[in-house]
Amino acid sequence: MVELKTDTSIDAMHAAGQVLGRTLTAVRQAADVGVSLLELDEVARGMLREAGASSPFLGYRPSFAPVPFPAVICASVNDAIVHGIPTGYRLRDGDLVSIDCGAELGGWASDSAISFVVGEPRPADVRLIETAERALAAGIEAAVVGNRTGDIAHAIGTVCRDAGYGIPQGFGGHGIGRRMHEDPSVPNEGRPGRGFPLRHGMALAIEPMLIASGRDGYHEAPDGWTLRTNDGSRAAHVEHTVAITDDGPRILSAR
Repeated sequence: MVELKTDTSIDAMHAAGQVLGRTLTAVRQAADVGVSLLELDEVARGMLREAGASSPFLGYRPSFAPVPFPAVICASVNDAIVHGIPTGYRLRDGDLVSIDCGAELGGWASDSAISFVVGEPRPADVRLIETAERALAAGIEAAVVGNRTGDIAHAIGTVCRDAGYGIPQGFGGHGIGRRMHEDPSVPNEGRPGRGFPLRHGMALAIEPMLIASGRDGYHEAPDGWTLRTNDGSRAAHVEHTVAITDDGPRILSAR
């Protein structure tokens, strides 16, 4: 079931999104050569705690997961696409890092992700991240009343495929509101004019995931959470929580 939010509820989600935006900014600023992924998780925990917010990630256990998620951020490095569990791994020069985080405040959730390079970036990584951000922008631009989820999927997929990148099938965006994951699903590739109709009051987490090699294959790591590219190529993941309104898409997790 898709819940339509009131304008007041969307404002409350925006408040959660602002906490999340500040949290991701703080994590990005803390990420440097020699810093561990667990230390980045501690930064995020502190930011959420200071704002009086909680984490929808911590303790989350969907049907596929062997154990509850143990952190407040997903930290995915290099060939990890999404759902990376923070460990004692210390960042190295040139690492491509994707940080996914959520915040719950006043009973409402927000979900967002960023990708960046630590230290000196490779030109190929810069292009990959820039394309992911363009795909996200295209998806958000398509998130208007009268369109359908397939229009968002088509916009994202077109940017990714035209640039020669792979898309991990079966993973994409989702509805969001009182819970982090709600209906409808928002694929990262699809046909325009198909899918669930977009209406004022819907809230979606739109999240392109790109694989540098152009291949779509991925596998689950032994931890039961992390998804890695089959060919070892790098991946990028970006995300915003967006409200569908009669005045156009409203980014609720802007940084």
